Amino acid sequence: MAPYRILVVDDSGFMRKIISDLIIQDPQFTIVATAVNGQEAVEAVHKWKPDAVTLDLEMPLMNGIEALQIIMRELPTPVIMLSGISEDNTRETIKALQFGAFDFIRKPSSVISNDIHQVGDFLLEKLRIAVITKRYQPIISISEKSSAVIEEIASAKELPATPKQKTTSYVDPLTAKIKVDGKDRSKPTLPKEGKKLTEQAADPLHKKITVKKPDEASTINKQTGESAQSVLNKKTPMIPKLAPGEPPAVHKKAATAPTAAFKHIVAIGTSTGGPRALHEVITSLPADFPAPVLIVQHMPPKFTKSLAQRLDSFSELRVVEAEQGERVSAGVVYIAPGGYHMELSKDTAGYSVLLTEQPQRNGHRPSVDVLFESISPFRELKRHAVIMTGMGSDGAKGMKLLAECGIETTIAEAEETCVVYGMPRSAVEAGCVNKVLPLQHIAPQLVQAVMK
Repeated sequence: MAPYRILVVDDSGFMRKIISDLIIQDPQFTIVATAVNGQEAVEAVHKWKPDAVTLDLEMPLMNGIEALQIIMRELPTPVIMLSGISEDNTRETIKALQFGAFDFIRKPSSVISNDIHQVGDFLLEKLRIAVITKRYQPIISISEKSSAVIEEIASAKELPATPKQKTTSYVDPLTAKIKVDGKDRSKPTLPKEGKKLTEQAADPLHKKITVKKPDEASTINKQTGESAQSVLNKKTPMIPKLAPGEPPAVHKKAATAPTAAFKHIVAIGTSTGGPRALHEVITSLPADFPAPVLIVQHMPPKFTKSLAQRLDSFSELRVVEAEQGERVSAGVVYIAPGGYHMELSKDTAGYSVLLTEQPQRNGHRPSVDVLFESISPFRELKRHAVIMTGMGSDGAKGMKLLAECGIETTIAEAEETCVVYGMPRSAVEAGCVNKVLPLQHIAPQLVQAVMK
């Protein structure tokens, strides 16, 4: 089998040499070309059509974010971002992940220490996953709801439907084939309104196009006569049309103060592809969601803080990086800080966050298993656990324990929307999942379960 062809992009000749040398240590990879800025990167992608790209963030003429947007729009290719650990770099890295980057690695800080070997191992691991799971699937922006959803909302509110709006579409590089009505398609099949690409930069925050069919997320509530999707849409305001590139921040409504009194709790675990998946789920939850949400995203220290800040900007809920001893309240999203396991603890005053530096579980700290196991004793709460895109099996054992402890809901993201169908697959194979849902149906299902 011919080696996978990699494009290396960095404005530093020294760094291009280091990254190239790390990559070719694995004989299944070869360096097809290098580029010194974003403009050259775009040209090289068109010329060489590499299997994957390593892309620096900070470059002259055209930076990594700008190049990534063009690549994802014109010739989608798995991209591994190279990031520093400064606050600006971590913010830009999270943004890149939401713009379609497959994953990221921290730039090596030294070539004479173990650091370079660790970075090399991480880079090769991520490249192996990227080239194997490379897929093509149609997606549309979430900046504008589909006309069907608009009409459903209008009908529920007895208001006239707004005119249909033009959607922006482009092709995602993260799936090998698209399934429509259960059939594989060699080329993406877009809806009529999305067949022609616009000349604008594609919106990084998007939903995958799927054929609507009956499932748990569209089940009609017998008491109210409403579907979970309609309940969610009535509670979530329409998102205005976005300018090319960066979406606007959400102006949170003046909400009641978070309360420590709650009957439900949601725990979510994810890894590769998680930032985009979390954006889809968390920003779709309404401001009055009456449960805390605890999240483990496999990510190094500092990056989890930037992830929390970015999600907080677009969500009606408050999103924070969890702190030791912090009181857990309904309507707040807590993200485990990189380097620490996060557990739910309880005392006479209520529930709180417990952070520990116990050994890694499943190769991770924070670990999804640790979070899930920590909520298993609290049978007085209606517990809801979700496993989304990611490599490996972290979370499966914890979810199985929760299933044995009478958990209310166990959800795994469906393969069709996963960037990497590893963690959800392990949970499904463990026999502890009662709902398998595509990404865009997870938030409606949580709303239905918690707010019914």
